[in-house]
Amino acid sequence: MTQRSTGRNAAFLAVAVLCACAPSANDTTSNAAVYDAWQMHRSYVQVTANGSVARVLGTRVGPSGAHEGFLLHLRGSEGRGLTVRVEDNVDITGQIPLQPGDEAVVRGEYIYDPRGGIIHYTHRDPRGRHPSGYVRVNGRIYSLFAPPARA
Repeated sequence: MTQRSTGRNAAFLAVAVLCACAPSANDTTSNAAVYDAWQMHRSYVQVTANGSVARVLGTRVGPSGAHEGFLLHLRGSEGRGLTVRVEDNVDITGQIPLQPGDEAVVRGEYIYDPRGGIIHYTHRDPRGRHPSGYVRVNGRIYSLFAPPARA
């Protein structure tokens, strides 16, 4: 096998893996799993939630990198008015341009908190210990930061 075909195979594999991890365009989300986890005080539950950005909390630096936070007010009767905090690692996804009122779909790991809970791991886990998550806002999916190609 030539070096050129090996490179093509690696590129094909990378695209295939990214497509398998990406959410579909018709991702239907029910907020029932989030509400149920909150009501039952459950943590470490993989969930998908949809709603509107209620408040952007800004970026803070912690031991696992820079994280931006926002409050997501869950949509529909399944969400029952619950608002959750979303923490996204911008070192992995890049900054997400968020404004209050933006519609967002979030996939990640839910952690119980009496105020509504937290959804984190909204990105690909570099260590491979958690399922991949994402944030979709304004039609764009943020899961893995891909810096612009160099000219």
